[in-house]
Amino acid sequence: MLLLFVGIVVVTGLAAVLAEVLDAGPDSPDSEVFFKDPVADMAFQLVGIAIGIPVVLWGARYLGRRPAGTVSSVLGRLRWKWLGLCAAVAVPMIIVQFGIMIAWTWGEESAEPAGDGFPGWTAFLVSLAVLGALVPFQAAAEEYVFRGWLVQVIGRAVRSPWPAVVIASLLFALAHGFGELSGFILLFYSALWWGWLVIRTGGLEAVITMHAANNLLAFGLAAGFGELASTETAADAPWQAMAVEFVFAPLYCLVMARIADRRGVARVSPGEEPRTGAGAEFAAGAGAAGAVGPGLAASHASTPGPVPGPVAAPAAAPAYGPEPVPGPEPAPESRPTSGPVSAPESGPERAPGPGSGPAPESGPEPAPGSRVEP
Repeated sequence: MLLLFVGIVVVTGLAAVLAEVLDAGPDSPDSEVFFKDPVADMAFQLVGIAIGIPVVLWGARYLGRRPAGTVSSVLGRLRWKWLGLCAAVAVPMIIVQFGIMIAWTWGEESAEPAGDGFPGWTAFLVSLAVLGALVPFQAAAEEYVFRGWLVQVIGRAVRSPWPAVVIASLLFALAHGFGELSGFILLFYSALWWGWLVIRTGGLEAVITMHAANNLLAFGLAAGFGELASTETAADAPWQAMAVEFVFAPLYCLVMARIADRRGVARVSPGEEPRTGAGAEFAAGAGAAGAVGPGLAASHASTPGPVPGPVAAPAAAPAYGPEPVPGPEPAPESRPTSGPVSAPESGPERAPGPGSGPAPESGPEPAPGSRVEP
């Protein structure tokens, strides 16, 4: 938080110095802006907010001692393909939302443009270029601060994301200033849904695209009507905008959550997912002692342990082999002679002679049809 404050102060001080050096300041000393040109002043305001992105990433890496990308998503990076898909849904939806709101408030005095009118195509196109280059970073910075880092820090302390979402949403609404009650409710309500969507999709991509699309259209309309110098924010939104947001905020979030489910977008980090694949297959196989993780499956499969069962078939028993499994003592008349016994390789087994002595106490028993060396 201290670094964010310092970053904003540095950008603000740089703007004040440049305005003084270039003699580009406003005519009135009591003005709230730094530059007479509204595009230049807006550019420095956007940069002052965008500074939150490097500050948050640096703080996560060197103060939080974790990969900086873990603020972006559960995969430790921005998922650009998913971000593009979110933009394809967010842009047309925000256009419809603004269209409904403009049509609803058309003709009302509070909704009439208060700026200087269309500034001309050259100034308008320059404004769009500046806004197009900076607004996405400004919108993303707010998401990195409020829906990313702040929710993670508070959620880590309380072991649940939901109190963190509520607190961060309240701070997000307050950060836009004090205006109309309808504007505050709009911001808080939207932030709650966006916080849910971040957890539901495992990343900031869906809310970054909606936030950027909203701000680009709002600033673009302001540039077209010559209202970039206005100090109004979303906190000054009328009740009609709040009512429209009550419908479109959950609509967008539920649609994106559904698309994320169908496309298999990761919601948790890979280390937190249930074990599947080779490890689970090995654990489910016959003779497995228990669950085996994926990293151990290969080593277990390549070095199997001894399988209980018969040592070998009787006809293939070696002359000298492993100790037999203890069993009942054979009958006296079936014991082999103490001397060498020469048996043919085929045919009936030779019966012991009458003078044969007891069998030795150790050594493997001869298999039928095998030769025992003296």
